[in-house]
Amino acid sequence: MRKKLLILEILFIIIASASGKDYHRELIYKQVNENPLVLRVYHPLLKPQEVTPALVMFFGGGWKSGNLCAFTHFAERYMQKGIAVVLIEYRTESVHGTTPIESLKDAKSAMRYLNAHADELYIDKDRIIAGGGSAGGHLAAACWTNDNINEDTDDLTVSAKPKALILLNAVIDNGPDGYGYDRIMSYYPDFSPIDNIKPGFPPTTFHLGTNDNLIPVSTGQLFKQRIEAAGGRCDLHLYEDGIHGFFYQEPYKTQVFDSVDQFLISLNYIK
Repeated sequence: MRKKLLILEILFIIIASASGKDYHRELIYKQVNENPLVLRVYHPLLKPQEVTPALVMFFGGGWKSGNLCAFTHFAERYMQKGIAVVLIEYRTESVHGTTPIESLKDAKSAMRYLNAHADELYIDKDRIIAGGGSAGGHLAAACWTNDNINEDTDDLTVSAKPKALILLNAVIDNGPDGYGYDRIMSYYPDFSPIDNIKPGFPPTTFHLGTNDNLIPVSTGQLFKQRIEAAGGRCDLHLYEDGIHGFFYQEPYKTQVFDSVDQFLISLNYIK
């Protein structure tokens, strides 16, 4: 049965490639109050039957808004380079009336889903990267740094921790001087990635504009210092005059892609 499904998927990929369209499918990773949450998997066009690394991207929006299409450009680029790219839908305040806690629960549920279904998705569970912009970057990092916020229905024996991080003006400080403190002050010590760095922290590339009005350069520098003090790797890239969300615009967009390429090459995730 699996062989038949694989043949069909390869056929769809060939058709999609020939027509100039991307190839993806959507899967329900979680059901919340009868509302399905989906993830969109962009399969690599080259050798789709082989197990590949996966890049999981979370959209930004302050845990208030946004949608999974925000990182379609990442999917289009890295599926061509042999990586399965997964875009995640998660609960937000404007759509679901939820708090940042529910956003993090969903992010971790999605990571666990990918780990649990890695074989059938042809994903190497030992090479699952998480990334995102702004609050989405927070979710990617917090999947590793946070242990205590989990959905009751999750199987906690399945890991939600990524093996590497790609962070784009990520919200990594939720303390009194950081972003979102007014909404999460009662649980920020557990929620804030910069306050929960410990040995074993995954290799990280952090991209930040020097004119970001939400994430100061000093925060990125402190994040790098703490990761390196814990024995980890953090490549901090600063983009002159870049504002929050700079990575969507040229020339920054190409510069970020070039840096991310080098990061992934260094980890032997792409050639």
